[in-house]
Amino acid sequence: MKGFTLLDRGKARQAVELLEQEYKDSKYYLNFKTPIDLLVAAILSAQTRDEVTNSVTPELFKKYKTASDYANAKPDELAKLISRVTFFGNKAKSIIKACTIINEKYKGQVPRKMEELLELPGVGRKTANTILINAYGIVEGIPVDTWVIKLSGRIGLSKESDPDKIETELTSYIDRKYWKNITYVFKNHGKKICQSQTPVCSKCLIGPNSSHRLCPQNGVSKSK
Repeated sequence: MKGFTLLDRGKARQAVELLEQEYKDSKYYLNFKTPIDLLVAAILSAQTRDEVTNSVTPELFKKYKTASDYANAKPDELAKLISRVTFFGNKAKSIIKACTIINEKYKGQVPRKMEELLELPGVGRKTANTILINAYGIVEGIPVDTWVIKLSGRIGLSKESDPDKIETELTSYIDRKYWKNITYVFKNHGKKICQSQTPVCSKCLIGPNSSHRLCPQNGVSKSK
């Protein structure tokens, strides 16, 4: 990738540690109470703003509480309840199919294994990691969302664009104790400082004006 600066492992670890310390109170951003709630919320959240997903789920969780409830839901009724999220029709079908499998194959319990979660419609590695971490406290990897992709490239932690390859690279050198929250740390830093278009590099704790000067600002055309 022309003009791309990849940090060496030592500086990459330092950048992650500094961000983890700065945003140590970061946590998962979707509302849920049960593993089934989380599975459904995570499926709904794909390409949908968190605020929209969280505005839809209270009524949904009140009506549907178990895998059996979703498995037996009428597609049109479920779709109507989630109509504010993107691709709500397809997501309704995925939720019903996923919960049917859970109900029939796993006795109504959301699986606790990566390979089993990946068999469910609407569930990729990001969602599977999210469920394992937040529902069961099982940390097998890093959920790679839009912010992780963007910041990993911009900060020089990975030159990959494929989420699975980014996860493999990050987990190869980031201390395992940071895997649980790093996605939410990146999200908070992205919203507060790095931003989608024009990052506020002058206020970044790893930026060019900081004492650390770690971030190479890959892909940044100008900064405030």
